[in-house]
Amino acid sequence: MAVSLRQIRAFLAVAEHGAFTRAAERLKVAQPALSALVRELEREVGLRLFDRTTRRVELTEGGREFRAAAETIVRDLDAAVRDAADRGKRRRGRVVVAAPPMLAAAALPAAILDMADRHPGLEVAVVDVGVEAILEALRAGRADCGVGTFLDGEGLERRRLTRDRLMLFSAAGSAFARRASLAWADLAGAPIIALTRESGLRRLVDFGFESARMALAPRYEVAQIATALALVEAGLGVAPLPAYAMAAATHRAVAATALVAPTIGRDISLIRLAGRSASPAMSAFEASLRRALRSLAPVIARGAAS
Repeated sequence: MAVSLRQIRAFLAVAEHGAFTRAAERLKVAQPALSALVRELEREVGLRLFDRTTRRVELTEGGREFRAAAETIVRDLDAAVRDAADRGKRRRGRVVVAAPPMLAAAALPAAILDMADRHPGLEVAVVDVGVEAILEALRAGRADCGVGTFLDGEGLERRRLTRDRLMLFSAAGSAFARRASLAWADLAGAPIIALTRESGLRRLVDFGFESARMALAPRYEVAQIATALALVEAGLGVAPLPAYAMAAATHRAVAATALVAPTIGRDISLIRLAGRSASPAMSAFEASLRRALRSLAPVIARGAAS
């Protein structure tokens, strides 16, 4: 069966107006062409749809039943076209973004507010989990994109957003806090608060100490950056952490000092499954996220320039 949308629209116009002439005028087609479309439709469905008289065209019983179904088809199709057009014009859509908790807290609120201001019909859902869970959520279809610092992953497309760097967080007013910058060698003998070895950040801290020819023996090991910051504020040690942690430390009595010799940085990227086109909502979210990261904290920009 090869029923076309043109045939269905022609049928509905005739059913509405009760005459081929008025229906043809409404559809802006010639009456013979309209009549031909209706005859073709009747042949395809194997049913007479209209009783034709000299004065009026009336629906048959089968035609009345078919009209109800045809109106549903056209209404649903029109709604689908409008929905697709709205999504293409960024008036509707949804993005699920997965990010590590600290980065999610630092960057996503500003990105979501920016997107809501520019595209009120678009929605963002947040999944705040660790890096491995981000990759799992992407591959399982539970997230559209991931944001964070990632090693190369098979089947993933990476888009660099900004560059972060490691800084030393210390209690406000401490000797470390008064320094303009610190070499890793300057941390010799300091009580270090480090993230556990399950964190990708720990590998970077290990590299910093190895570069200074020092062994890392943390005073405290914690799983979350927020916990490390609380310990730093209490004066229990100092912590090499990413610059974006400043966004979570604005209400804490802590200071961040640039770590150099060597300067250790890492890219913050947006990842998604390779080979898939970005939706208009995804593209809008990426633009908002870039703006949020640029304005997140001047210290990140300074780190990227080092």
